[in-house]
Amino acid sequence: MDSSEQSKRLSEKRGYTFTILADTDRAVIRKYDLLHAGGGPTGDIARPAEFLLDADGVVRWVNLTDDYRVRARAEDILATIDRLGLATEPSKSK
Repeated sequence: MDSSEQSKRLSEKRGYTFTILADTDRAVIRKYDLLHAGGGPTGDIARPAEFLLDADGVVRWVNLTDDYRVRARAEDILATIDRLGLATEPSKSK
């Protein structure tokens, strides 16, 4: 599991403008049932996953895999966004 410092260095090296979570205690991984026990060379790791949330933060779509090399394709995610109607303005009810 990468430390906060490792995640920060990666972000700077790659020029990322978004936050990378350093879930060193695996709390978020467990919350979303993504723990792959013993899946890494040094122990537990996160399963690869993609989530789509609506404007209210409700999880509307999840793609899970046990193989880190298998990810949802961008065009499939965009089609799912269209199918679920998630490309609308954020909710004003917050």
